[in-house]
Amino acid sequence: MNVRIQYQAQYAYAEAVTFSLHLFRLFPRAERHVRVLRSRFQTNLDAVVNYRRDLYDNEVASCFYPERSALLHAGFNVDLDIDPRNAFGFLVASHALDFPFIYEPGELRVLAPYLQGAQPIELPFWKAPLRPRPTIDFLVELNDALHRSIRYERRDEGAAYPPADLIARGAGSCRDFAVLLAEVLRGLGLATRLASGYLCEFGDGDKIAEGSLHAWTEVFIPGAGWVGMDPTNGTFCDHHHLTAAVGLTSEDISPVLGNYYSNRHIPSTMSATLQIVPQIPHAHS
Repeated sequence: MNVRIQYQAQYAYAEAVTFSLHLFRLFPRAERHVRVLRSRFQTNLDAVVNYRRDLYDNEVASCFYPERSALLHAGFNVDLDIDPRNAFGFLVASHALDFPFIYEPGELRVLAPYLQGAQPIELPFWKAPLRPRPTIDFLVELNDALHRSIRYERRDEGAAYPPADLIARGAGSCRDFAVLLAEVLRGLGLATRLASGYLCEFGDGDKIAEGSLHAWTEVFIPGAGWVGMDPTNGTFCDHHHLTAAVGLTSEDISPVLGNYYSNRHIPSTMSATLQIVPQIPHAHS
């Protein structure tokens, strides 16, 4: 399928302010099933923009704003050619077929940061299996339990809720779902990272991510690699999930990261729009 993504964000302040360095993580990561046909990023005319790769190999637009301004805007347009991808199109290594399993020493050396600091989390609506279970079956059940037991509510700004708060509230945004699932999996000894990007939702059904970027979780399963799980929708990630950033924390995957400087609070407003539109490929003569 061919898809056009159009993202616009605007931050308006009551008076001119000075901006910190801003990082934009909006660019779909290189994948075998995703081809970038055209891409354009824009921000304030005076900005000095550098493109780089961060610790997690995400492409980042690093923007320095030399002049004070009452407005900061950013826009990103990209046309993509996307091949279908089966969310379960992988083979699990023999030592990881059943949960619980133990990562091999070579895997642990690389995956250690994605396991550190995790504490077991008790979910009132789901319990870890007491006997060995097929790993993928166990992950599907956990993902589905989160989807069925916690209500989605849109929240465009603010940090992710701590897992205990989300469980108590029983409702949260996609980043809250993603953080909770990551912490549950880490507490069970599975290496996990967070992901953000775009969710292509076509048709007339309910659209969880309409008008905003989406967040989900990726767990490392030997043989399968990083497997995307979307607890907000209760699905595993296929070609409809287009990853722009991965990382350990919510800040690592934030689509926009930066602030303004002032010796007092300056009232401001933020608006953002996102359109993901299927395109009809041009016929070749």
